[in-house]
Order: sequence, then structure tokens, then C-alpha cells
Amino acid sequence: METICRCGWCNLSNPLYVAYHDREWGVPQHDDEKLFELLILESFQAGLSWETILNKREAFRAAFDGFDPKKVAAYGEEKAAALLENQAIVRNRRKIAAAVQNAKVFLEIREEWGSFSRYIWRFTDGTVVRETGKASSPLSDRVSADLKKRGMTFVGTTIVYAYLQAIGVIDSHDPECFLHREDGTAGEPEPAAEDAGRPVPAGFPGTG
Repeated sequence: METICRCGWCNLSNPLYVAYHDREWGVPQHDDEKLFELLILESFQAGLSWETILNKREAFRAAFDGFDPKKVAAYGEEKAAALLENQAIVRNRRKIAAAVQNAKVFLEIREEWGSFSRYIWRFTDGTVVRETGKASSPLSDRVSADLKKRGMTFVGTTIVYAYLQAIGVIDSHDPECFLHREDGTAGEPEPAAEDAGRPVPAGFPGTG
């Protein structure tokens, strides 16, 4: 029987973790709703393990209205109080407030760029960065700085690096992992049709 090698961090005794590693982590993501979901979940991970967050993912999804950014951006004090009472999720006042604030900024970015996907992938010109053994990088520094400038919180460079790995901008599968790729083309994203010919907003990092 052939043994499948996976990244060392993947807890093989947790089916949710294995499925996440095999089917989601490092796969280029362009769906704005998924990008928002992972952004919120990564911010809640701060100080915790990703496995803890993953195990609560469905509870988070139910509590945060399916991670609809428009609904989350409209949360008021009553909803925030209800979330603080929800024992199925991570109950942290600052992280809940950050989720609401980040949803507002997310919508602003989407309005400016047409999609959040287009915004985030422009940092690498739509290509996948392949690297391992890092917790941050000049790329995550740039993305973090721009998100903070726009008003997001809980988006430090380490959180952003993990986020970029999760959405496939950075592919960090271990060399021994069956999903590891050496080439620079496999799995790279195709630009969305609606983005063709669309100008880059002035002042974007890396543009003239």
C-alpha cells in the first residue's frame, strides 16, 4: 500500500485538517466570498492554532452569516454582543470588532478594484510564489502595510503570510509533500474575464 506524504504540519488524525491540506491550502483562490472567509478566519487564528479555527469553521460560518461581507460590515453592537456569547466560536471582542471593520474595508477594495481577487493577485502580477520555511516575507510586508493603511486590523505580516498561503498566492507545500510543485506554471491562476483590459488604480504598490 502506497503511503501519501503530506506537509509535516498536517495532523493526519484529523479528517478536517487532511481535507483542508489536500483540497484547499495553497490552491489559487479567486472567489471573493472565499477570500473574505479565509481573511476573517486567519485574523481569528492570531495567538491560536489553525487547527482550532478549522474545527470551528462551520460554527464561524453560521455565526457570521455565511461570511457575507455586506452583512458582516453592517453588524452593530447587538450582533457583536451575540457573537461574544456564542461558545461555538472564538469569543474575542477585538477580533470580532476587527471582522466588522475589515469587512467594510474589503467592500471598499472590491468597489475600487472590481473584485478583491484582482486586488490581492496584483501584488504578484497574478502568479504563484513558491517558497517554504517562512513565516513572513517582503511580499506579506507589502500586503500587510497596504491593508493597514486602508484601515484593516489583525493583518500583521505573519497573519497575512498565512493568508497568502491559504489562498494560493504563496505555495508552501513541503518538498516531501505529494502536492509540492517545483515548476513556476502549474496551478497558476488565469485572470478573470471581467478584469481584462481594466486599468490598475493609481497608487497601487508596485505601479508607477
